[in-house]
Amino acid sequence: MSPATDLDVSSGPLENQHDLVMLDLDGVVYLGPQVIDGVVDALSSAREAGARLAYLTNNASRPATDIAQHLRELDLPALADSDVVTSAQAVARLMAADLPQGSAVLVIGGPGLRRPLEECGLRCVESLDDGPVAVVQGFHADLGWRDLAEASYAVATGLPWYASNTDLTIPTPRGVAPGNGALVQAVATATGRRPVVAGKPERPLFEVTLARLGADRPLMVGDRLDTDIDGAINAGVASMVVLTGVSTLSDIFATPPGHRPDFVSHDLRGLGHEHEPVHVVGDTATCGTVTVEVDSDDVVQALDHAERDDDTGIHTTRTLRAAVALAWSMRDGSGRDVAPGGTLDA
Repeated sequence: MSPATDLDVSSGPLENQHDLVMLDLDGVVYLGPQVIDGVVDALSSAREAGARLAYLTNNASRPATDIAQHLRELDLPALADSDVVTSAQAVARLMAADLPQGSAVLVIGGPGLRRPLEECGLRCVESLDDGPVAVVQGFHADLGWRDLAEASYAVATGLPWYASNTDLTIPTPRGVAPGNGALVQAVATATGRRPVVAGKPERPLFEVTLARLGADRPLMVGDRLDTDIDGAINAGVASMVVLTGVSTLSDIFATPPGHRPDFVSHDLRGLGHEHEPVHVVGDTATCGTVTVEVDSDDVVQALDHAERDDDTGIHTTRTLRAAVALAWSMRDGSGRDVAPGGTLDA
């Protein structure tokens, strides 16, 4: 058997291989107001291993200082306000580089977007009648039709248009809801234009983070293949996808080359695991003590799913790695799409 090459390996716990772990928030660290089970212990372990933590979010609805305070209230490892980096900060930096100091900008968003714009020396206005020289759009739950209409009127005049991010959805405790990308798409549909985007999967959010915190061996952890993982790839950063948010195991199975994460884990406990080589032969893959196979219905099943020998989650990580490597091997080798079976559940 030869080792599968799409998934990377770690010699020892993954947290020991990286000096900066960049974490998406929604769907990775918390869902709504609640921290995800196991996150506090996993991140405390990563800090003890010497990795610095940065919290990256495409959600521009809250200022970074408010997010940092919320994270401290959730008992996450001690952090400074500067360890939180938002797409609003990234888009404000872009606009400040493009526009003269003191420029009026039409803001379609909340305080999470307004504050970094003002800190960058830009003047926030609410109407095209106020003479803005640019338009910027970021998510806020209170945005309505009139806000989107005002943005459309301004964008249609040809003003430069920026967006904090274009996530079509956001995870919430009640399910998946429309994100800023859905609102941006409404303006794009009305005007036939597309904005300059700062958030993941574009590079600016990563560039702000790395410039602020510095790192030789950064790792991005996210729950979305289309933003977190594609963004890490665009920025030349290693990545791990987790299954606690938007992207599912079926989504990961179907990911084409060039868009695949380096590592996969059910949750953030994977930072503390060794990510062992996966060996694929035919319809079978093995990782450590775990073997999975594709059955006659094109479903990937774990052959030894009864083995749940500890509470660390390492068995689950091995199972996921074997299953993902096998699915990618099937897809790339024969165009055969396979589905995850129930024996792969954590």
